[in-house]
Amino acid sequence: MKAFYFRRLNHLFLCIIALSFVYCSSDGDSGSSSTPPPPQPKINVNTSSISFGESYLLNYSTAQTVTVDGSNLDEGIDMTASGNFEVSLDNTNFSNNLQIPSSEANNATTVYVRFIPTVVGQQTGEILLESGNTQEDVILSGIGTRITHSYTTFNQQPLGFGGGFNQAASQTFTLHDDLSTIQQIKMYLKIDCPITGCDDWDRFANIKIKDPTTNNWLEIGRYITPYWVGTQLLDRGLEFDVTDFKSLLSGSVELRIYIENWTAKADIVTLTFDFIEETQGLPAYEIDYPYYAVSEVLNFHANSISGVPYGVSHSLDLDKSIALPSNTESAHLRTLISGWGHATPYDPGGRPCAEWCYRTHHIKINGTNTFQHYMGPIGCASNPINNQSPGNWTPDRAGWCPGMVVPVRTNALDSALSSFNFEYDFEDWTNDGANGDAYYATSTYVVVKSNTPISAAVVTD
Repeated sequence: MKAFYFRRLNHLFLCIIALSFVYCSSDGDSGSSSTPPPPQPKINVNTSSISFGESYLLNYSTAQTVTVDGSNLDEGIDMTASGNFEVSLDNTNFSNNLQIPSSEANNATTVYVRFIPTVVGQQTGEILLESGNTQEDVILSGIGTRITHSYTTFNQQPLGFGGGFNQAASQTFTLHDDLSTIQQIKMYLKIDCPITGCDDWDRFANIKIKDPTTNNWLEIGRYITPYWVGTQLLDRGLEFDVTDFKSLLSGSVELRIYIENWTAKADIVTLTFDFIEETQGLPAYEIDYPYYAVSEVLNFHANSISGVPYGVSHSLDLDKSIALPSNTESAHLRTLISGWGHATPYDPGGRPCAEWCYRTHHIKINGTNTFQHYMGPIGCASNPINNQSPGNWTPDRAGWCPGMVVPVRTNALDSALSSFNFEYDFEDWTNDGANGDAYYATSTYVVVKSNTPISAAVVTD
């Protein structure tokens, strides 16, 4: 009996030591080992996402890699790449669907991934990896962009008044020569501040190019400077589309920049042009005409108070006759307009003219109101240059905002027009003379386009 109890105690002691591995029978005999769960199949990847950044349209990006390492897989790994992405096992042969064979499924395998964008902008996709009932995925992203040639013209050019500065600067630069494949031209303007800080006020400012045929300065972009600060919150500064002036923005060009800055706190300006190539293979509607020409219609844009006087009689000529070339395939008017002054009587809400008063202007074609330009709010409070404190930058002006580009107003002309009369007509209002003058700085151009070489439209008084 003692032997039996001794054996029982010894058995219990062993059970305590090996409790997680064996079970103990009530009569002191050891039972069979518990069966561990079977190993679970799994697909391992060394990254959950891949970003390709910018890639040119219809061009293959440089391949990136992801390491796929299966565990306890009985089948091969099927890979499916969605969107504008492809995969390869040898960095040579790419497709949307591939398989890592079962013989390699449990080994580390390098998978190559590439991006071929077909549209401009952000694009996403994924690699879906499947083996039996096991799945894993890798998120893919990239940005489609066109081939771009960049040219910096003015570089850190100070503009101010006093302190040895000038409000304007003119200089000759060499830009892209071959425009045959250029679809779009963007202009970027950065403002940096000297150690004294930038000018305290919102100032009228613009960029011009000299037309070598007429020697006139054409306004290709207008903006209002931010209070106190530069454009540091914008990666490339203020952005302008200047494609309308394609015929002039080639080879040797003379440019002029201007800020109506009356202080010695100079705004320091850098101006860059991007020439963006057309991409073959895109849908036809994305392909622009190769030939452009531009003519000046109205040129009241020297500064904020050299525009059209508003609410008083004046002698400025706002009526023109315009004849389009015979091979014109597309034509439009391009207008920049911004009001200045605090003239009275006030509009409701205490809004003086022409900076604050909302107005609707008309362009008359052959005497008929054809196009409207509403000089109303454009969302000043949402300006990404939102650090203009203590400047009064958030209230809405009439058609412009401090620290923003003055919007281009584009009006497509009827394709049946070959010649027509033009008139810019301001909404009726009378200045009572009690609080100074009101002005609308105004520039209008007629742009013609064609698939064959084209001359500029003829504009006469």
